[in-house]
Amino acid sequence: MKLQKNTRLALYSVLEFASDPTRHIAAGEIAQRYGVSSHHLAKVLSELARAGVVESARGVGGGYRFAANARRLTLMDVIQLFEERGGAEPSRREAGDETPVGQALAAVLAEIDEIAYATFSTITLATMLRLIERQRAGTPRAGGRRPAASDAPRPASARG
Repeated sequence: MKLQKNTRLALYSVLEFASDPTRHIAAGEIAQRYGVSSHHLAKVLSELARAGVVESARGVGGGYRFAANARRLTLMDVIQLFEERGGAEPSRREAGDETPVGQALAAVLAEIDEIAYATFSTITLATMLRLIERQRAGTPRAGGRRPAASDAPRPASARG
């Protein structure tokens, strides 16, 4: 599953806001941190504000701040604001798509997407914030390895 640029910007922004929910952060600060235009980011933040994930405040000391519950909001809740489930059908079929091999490959890829959706649905912002803190601290996990995204909880459907 490949996330669109707007979706990634939304996730980056929401995690920035959730890390300090009492602070108003200017869009320009986040845009600079992630190397994107403030204008482009403003469109993403506007959508997040419409969904009630962030609140905006104008004027001196204004900006955006987190307005949701980090223990309940999942990555999928944010992703769904910017991505269509299942993606758009390709307008052009590739050679081999209609063969048994092509159909089998499509089935596997669809299953991988379903697992990704299920995983994103189980990871809350609070979980991500803990993972980010471990990454920043460089805290090794059991076995002496650094934490990875795979350390996040897996959905029941993906557990063996």
